[in-house]
Amino acid sequence: MNSSSDRTKVDISQYVLDHMPREAQVTRVEYEGPRLALYTKKPEILIEQSNIIADIVNLIRKRIVVRSDPSVRLPEKETEKIIRETISEEAEISSITFDPSLGEVIIEAKKPGLVIGKNGSVLQEIIKRTRWRPRVLRTPPIPSKIIRHMRHFMHSESKERERILRTIGERIFRPLMMEVGDVRITALGGALEVGRSAFLVQTRESKVLLDCGINPGAVNPIDMFPRLDVPEFDIESLDAVIISHSHLDHCGLVPYLYKYGYDGPVYCSAPTSNLMTLLQLDYLDVVSKQGAIAPYDQKDVRECVLHTIPLRYGMVTDIAPDIRLTLHNAGHILGSSIIHLHIGEGLHNIVYTGDYKYAKTTLLEAATTEFPRAETVITETTYGGPGDVMPSRIEAEETLTRVINETLENGGKVLIPVPAVGRAQEIMLIIDGNMRRGMMKEAPVYIEGMISEATAIHTAYPEYLAREVRRSILHGGVNPFQSEYFTIVEHPSVREEIVEGEPCIILATSGMLEGGPVIEYFKRLASDKKNTLIFVSYQIEGTLGRRIQRGLEEVSTINSEGKIEIVKVKLRVESIEGFSGHSDRKQIINYLTRISPRPERIITCHGERAKCLNIANFMSKKYKFQTVAPNILETIRLQ
Repeated sequence: MNSSSDRTKVDISQYVLDHMPREAQVTRVEYEGPRLALYTKKPEILIEQSNIIADIVNLIRKRIVVRSDPSVRLPEKETEKIIRETISEEAEISSITFDPSLGEVIIEAKKPGLVIGKNGSVLQEIIKRTRWRPRVLRTPPIPSKIIRHMRHFMHSESKERERILRTIGERIFRPLMMEVGDVRITALGGALEVGRSAFLVQTRESKVLLDCGINPGAVNPIDMFPRLDVPEFDIESLDAVIISHSHLDHCGLVPYLYKYGYDGPVYCSAPTSNLMTLLQLDYLDVVSKQGAIAPYDQKDVRECVLHTIPLRYGMVTDIAPDIRLTLHNAGHILGSSIIHLHIGEGLHNIVYTGDYKYAKTTLLEAATTEFPRAETVITETTYGGPGDVMPSRIEAEETLTRVINETLENGGKVLIPVPAVGRAQEIMLIIDGNMRRGMMKEAPVYIEGMISEATAIHTAYPEYLAREVRRSILHGGVNPFQSEYFTIVEHPSVREEIVEGEPCIILATSGMLEGGPVIEYFKRLASDKKNTLIFVSYQIEGTLGRRIQRGLEEVSTINSEGKIEIVKVKLRVESIEGFSGHSDRKQIINYLTRISPRPERIITCHGERAKCLNIANFMSKKYKFQTVAPNILETIRLQ
């Protein structure tokens, strides 16, 4: 066979069937999203003889997965009984759930090695006896409600999920109508600004959307959402949406696409899938509490869940007839990804950084710089200005410790507004570590908002965390997120007691003081000079956080009776920048010069106008890259 791009589905299916051993009893070959699924009455034969599949994959260059034919699978209850009989009690199984759309049984256990068995012997036994394919997961130390709900929903909608995956597969593997060419990118949001990131990549054959966010600081809808109203964006011809990470300025508007008829896939990492759902649902809650009209509802979020295809870092995946996708670690938050697009057979390669951190942090490893090929890099420039040089992580931790100690010794309370995902967990790890080492004065640490649910999701994916944290959770038996210093605030009624009580530290959402429980604490603590407000994350222009950073002395708020109340801002306000999940100017320049292989072109985005232009100008003059800092709605031809 030649390259598979010019083969029809019938050609590939027939080729696969012709090369299968008869005794495996393959009943059909289906496209299942970006993979080819082989349904067989004896899956154990193909799993044991994995070289047969490997040889075919190398030839047709498609990912293949072996599934049992539904007709031979045992009923779920019977399968669960056999699994519990087969697996040793020492494995400590915590849950067994089923995904009928994939023929998988998901087994969560505290000791997954005992579920797998030597050389996979226990798994082979389960496949032989039940015809379900086991997927083994480690029981997370903190159970996540959102992961449980998402699994339950996928199970209840397995037939619809099957339809979606088949439809996606048919679209990905359709025959090419034209020769690959005319690669263009259009900025629909996030150009010369921070917020509402959205970039449309087009070839003659395909259209792919990179991110689809909202701008939480915008007042007018025209500035709040990506410009999906323009002729270049046609929802009917959109092949895929790829989400770099779960912050709302990158994923907040994805469910809106389903509201208006999109039936295609969303690709992202597995942690991003869970965190994105959590933050979208919270966004709906916040909008409703503010009395505003949301652009979509919970039904659209559920559609987004059903259409999401999670990918591991480094896995090459077909997403259109002429485009392959690979995700790489971005080091920004849990599951954040640098998106690599390979267009045609080597015609052009795009690296879209999303938000990235080119430095190791307490929580995550540094962003990846190695790619197979990279002609165009689209980079964020949030901290790209000449003055945007952050203190080192050690200095930032020392400053945080000093400010907290000073406030607590003064009898005050420390309020730290944090995004629920990323910064919250980073600060938790630092506070826990410094209190345990005696460097920070011991005090109760109250945690409120979505932080505890986001933290549970972090513990479900230890393999995405920095080596030391991963080792501590998996092998050291110590989960730093479950520190004795931390108290989760389960109900708003406790707030008064916290505010009136002894000196303490409060971590609450949202990170930019745009709604959430942090507002209630701020209203109660703002007028006392003994208290301190510490910003540890970026404050977007237009948000209350940014205005307070700039010295706002009075804040108008609505009290419980619906009346306007003026709050005097007398507390100490500190901004500690070294904790940002973004790269500073030095790290951005280091990153761009160390990408291997060296790209030809750099496109700057996700920064205030001056910062996008400054990085573009600097990289062009000093390092001789072609650079562009596009405006909203500007289209750049890459090839």
